[in-house]
Amino acid sequence: MLAIIRISGMVEVLGEIQEALFRARLRRKYALVLIKPTSEHMKLIKKIRNHVAYGDINKETLSLLIEKRAILKDSSAKMHVDKILEQIEKKKPESWDIKPFFRLHPPRGGIDAKKHFGVTKKAVLGDNKNKINDLIRRML
Repeated sequence: MLAIIRISGMVEVLGEIQEALFRARLRRKYALVLIKPTSEHMKLIKKIRNHVAYGDINKETLSLLIEKRAILKDSSAKMHVDKILEQIEKKKPESWDIKPFFRLHPPRGGIDAKKHFGVTKKAVLGDNKNKINDLIRRML
């Protein structure tokens, strides 16, 4: 499962890229979505990689993310993390009991939001591989 976090805002974003971000449900800065790494999704990521951070999310970080930042579609229902984890693995995002995106806090400790991963210690744009888990935990 891939986690994609929008890092850049709306200013000076090309219309084509803005449309791709909207289709990926990344409509705000510091929004996160979960997708499966299919060839179509990888083409989308290639198009928006200069505006997002992405990488493989592990189970512990995913359960923590659901527990702290998931928004239920039915506000009167109770949150069951194990049930939601099972839904994320097996079903499409439209049929989840939670909204298919997560709104995060800006990262504690700061980030270098205009540089690609690997350039400096705090750079985050592009493929973060497993380091995305550390970034997500700083944003919860």
